[in-house]
Amino acid sequence: MDNIDRKLLNEIQRNNQLTSGELSERVGLSATSVQRRLHRLRADGVIEADIAVVSPAAVGRPLTMLVAVELARERSDIIDRFKRAVRNCAEVMSAYYVTGETDFVLIVTAQDMQNYEAFTRDFLYNNPDIKGFKTTVVMDRIKASLNVPV
Repeated sequence: MDNIDRKLLNEIQRNNQLTSGELSERVGLSATSVQRRLHRLRADGVIEADIAVVSPAAVGRPLTMLVAVELARERSDIIDRFKRAVRNCAEVMSAYYVTGETDFVLIVTAQDMQNYEAFTRDFLYNNPDIKGFKTTVVMDRIKASLNVPV
C-alpha cells in the first residue's frame, strides 16, 4: 500500500459516493487507475464493505444500548454458537469479542424500552449459555464511524 492508496482510503472513508472522476482529481490519478486500485483494495480485503450509515432515529429505532455479555462457560463451541447468533440478530448493530470481565460487547438498537426488553428476553435471558449481561443506555450519539486512520 502506497501513499496514493492511503489518500484513496481516506477519501472514500469520508465520502463513499465520490465518483472515480472526483477521486482521480483528489488523488492525482486517472479515473481508470483509481478504479483499478479500488478493485485491488477490495480484493485484498483492505476495503471490507461498501455500506451506508443510517440514522437509527430516522428509521424508528432511536434507542441505542451497549450490552456487556458474560458467557456461563468459556468453551469454543459456546463462543462460536454465540457469535453465530449475534451475526443473525438484526437488533445487534456491532459486536466485539473482548477480554476482561465480560466476553462480548454488543451495540444494540431498539424502538423503545419495551422493544429492548423483548430483545433481552428472546436473545439474552432465553440463552442458557449466557451467565449475565449489563446494559448501558446511550444518551447521545457523539460520533458514529467505521473510519480507520491510514
